[in-house]
Amino acid sequence: MREKTKAQPQPPRVDFEPRAVSRLEPAGAEELMAGDYREAELFAGADVTEYDLAGCSFLECRFASVTLTDAELRGSRFIETVFDSTFAHSLKAARTTWRDVLIENPRWGSAELFDAELDSVHVRGGKIDYLNLRGSRLSNVVIEGCAITDLDLGGVTANRVALIDCRIGTLDTTGATLVNVDLRSSEFSALHGLAGLAGATIDDAQLTLFAPWLAQHLGLRVE
Repeated sequence: MREKTKAQPQPPRVDFEPRAVSRLEPAGAEELMAGDYREAELFAGADVTEYDLAGCSFLECRFASVTLTDAELRGSRFIETVFDSTFAHSLKAARTTWRDVLIENPRWGSAELFDAELDSVHVRGGKIDYLNLRGSRLSNVVIEGCAITDLDLGGVTANRVALIDCRIGTLDTTGATLVNVDLRSSEFSALHGLAGLAGATIDDAQLTLFAPWLAQHLGLRVE
């Protein structure tokens, strides 16, 4: 009798190739305020704290060691763009669009990305205290080697998403719709909204860890 093969989640398709730094035009914080469309520019070491960049579009840009604390990014678009070692006590990025984006070693406190759209996004390394993706649409997203104290996926629609070797404090999936979401290899300290985990893939060790929360969710008494 042929052994049944376990179905594997479809992996994210993230194959973005950033434009070489040498092909980017160096620009400073003042250029960011000069217009609502920036293309092929390198912003290195700039401090844009509390700048109003709402609704701006960035194509093939790179933000290197940029401080984004309280910069207003609501409704902005980031296409084929790299964020390298950026810093923000609070990141105001609600209703933003991220497509073909690489985020390396972020140091973000509260990152408000609710009602955003992320397609072909790779977050690699870094630390985020609170990543709020509530109500967002995620497609082909990889978060790898990142420490996140609170990850809010409440109400998200996610397909082809993978958390790889991450350390997550609290994961909230209340009301989430998950398809091809791979949580294997990541660590979690607490879960909220267990019903929203349907459609995710976990490993045997995680199942053992999740057992008390699942029992509580189902109203089971374990003696």
